[in-house]
Amino acid sequence: MHELSIAESIIEIAEAKAREENARCIQLIKIRLGQFTTVVREALEFAFDIARRETLAETARLEIEDVPMVVRCAACGSVTDPVREVCLICPQCGLPLEVLSGEELQVEYIEVESEAERL
Repeated sequence: MHELSIAESIIEIAEAKAREENARCIQLIKIRLGQFTTVVREALEFAFDIARRETLAETARLEIEDVPMVVRCAACGSVTDPVREVCLICPQCGLPLEVLSGEELQVEYIEVESEAERL
């Protein structure tokens, strides 16, 4: 399950930023997850619950923003949202499509609790 290594990477990124801010703990990690990734959302959520143990993110919530797949024909400029089937050929002119969105897997932001807030 590659979602576990992805969850661990997400936590590493969040912890590095939290340490820069001298945070006591991470409360929330928001990520953007594209429809065109090979990441299974439910598996990532499960893996996150495992990976966050004994880290600054131990009590953090994982918020996932789903990013739909949008494609555009490089030749004619036609933009589509392939809903059910992934066909990367332009229905207008028959040439290959380029993916505009849906490949994202990025940490959008984190919310932390600082020592000062705790007191």
